[in-house]
Amino acid sequence: MDTMISLSRKTLRPALAGLLALAAPAGFLALQQPAAAQTDSQLDQAVTALRSISTMRADFTQTDRNGRRLNGVLTLKQPGKIRFEYEKSANLLIVSDGSALTMVDYEVAQVQRWPIKNSPLGALLNPKGDVAKFGRVVPTSSPDVVSIEVRDPKKPEYGMITMILVKKAGAPGGLELNSWVALDSQNQRTTVRLSNQKYGVPVSDNDFRYRDPRTSGRRPG
Repeated sequence: MDTMISLSRKTLRPALAGLLALAAPAGFLALQQPAAAQTDSQLDQAVTALRSISTMRADFTQTDRNGRRLNGVLTLKQPGKIRFEYEKSANLLIVSDGSALTMVDYEVAQVQRWPIKNSPLGALLNPKGDVAKFGRVVPTSSPDVVSIEVRDPKKPEYGMITMILVKKAGAPGGLELNSWVALDSQNQRTTVRLSNQKYGVPVSDNDFRYRDPRTSGRRPG
C-alpha cells in the first residue's frame, strides 16, 4: 500500500510518514559512539519520558523533503491516541483512535486508514513496545539531547522514525519531545518540530474522532 499523500495539489498534501519525522538540530550529531551502559540508560530514559506523557498539546511545523511547510496543532492522549489538526488551508486531518491511523482529506472527500503498527508513528504511540524493542540511541554532542532511532529491521516497509528529546526539568520524565524525522519505505523524509508543549491538559476522547467527508463534506467542528 502506498502511504504517501500527493503533494501536487496546491502543494499542501504532506507525506503520511512526514508526521513522524524530526531532524536533529545542526551540530548535535557526534562522531564518537557512547558507551553501551550510557546508551542503554538513555534509551530507558526516553521510553520512560514518552510513557509519562498522559496528555499533551503542542504547535507543530511539518516540513517535507522539498521544503514545503504546514503548521498545525498536535494533541496526544495515551494510550495510542493522536491528532494532527492542520491549518485550515490544508483541508487535512490525521487522527489515531488508538488502533488505526486515519487520514481525512476534506478537499477530495477521501478517508484512508492504516494500522498504527505499520506506521513510524507507532513508536510515539507505543513507546514501551516499539522504542524499547526496536530503538537505538544515535550519538549526539550534547549531554542534554537524546536522539532515538526506531525501526524494525525485519519490516523495512514500516519506515523509520528518529526522535529528538531535550532535557527539561518540567517535562514528564525530565525529557521533552522536541521534534522527529520520519522516513517511509520510499525514503521520503518529513520533519516535524514541536513548540509550546503543554502537558496534563484536559483532552476528550472526542478529539480523536472525525466527521466523515464522504457523508458530510465538511471539516470537523
